[in-house]
Amino acid sequence: MIIANEPIDASKLAKATEIIEQLQTELYEHITNGAGPFLAAVYDKNGKLIAKAANSVINETCSHNHAEMNTIKAAEKALNTYDLSAYDLSLYVTAEPCMMCLGAIMWSGIKAVYYSVPSKRVEEITGFDEGFKPDWLTEFKKRGITVYGHIAQEQGEKVLQDYVNGGRTVYQPQR
Repeated sequence: MIIANEPIDASKLAKATEIIEQLQTELYEHITNGAGPFLAAVYDKNGKLIAKAANSVINETCSHNHAEMNTIKAAEKALNTYDLSAYDLSLYVTAEPCMMCLGAIMWSGIKAVYYSVPSKRVEEITGFDEGFKPDWLTEFKKRGITVYGHIAQEQGEKVLQDYVNGGRTVYQPQR
């Protein structure tokens, strides 16, 4: 079931579904090339792709190279700014952002987030610790950031399960 921090807008949901389904399909190619099982894209309000990037933690040996972080960095570079708020951008991602990525989204100026697989399912499938995120949808709403989630969830869960079943690395710090 789709969740949102505003009344669900059918046109926003349809656009997000189309983009996220495409990201889920494209993700297999990125995984084959060594990426982690997450992909994100930033689009402007007119539907123009600004940036897209996969998770590159393993292949670039950097723990903060999540898909969202890489995509936000690429969008900032493309627009030559550290503050994306003037561009009315939306982030589309194949899974719910983790705790680290939520901070990056909030501070980047992104105006909307659309995601597929919820954190609980990411953790169940991959074992990755998504972190604590108390009432983040409400906190984002207070800051003017729209959130829609659980979009194309079954397709996203399949990609994650295929990644794990393929014996690929799910990184975790040793505790």
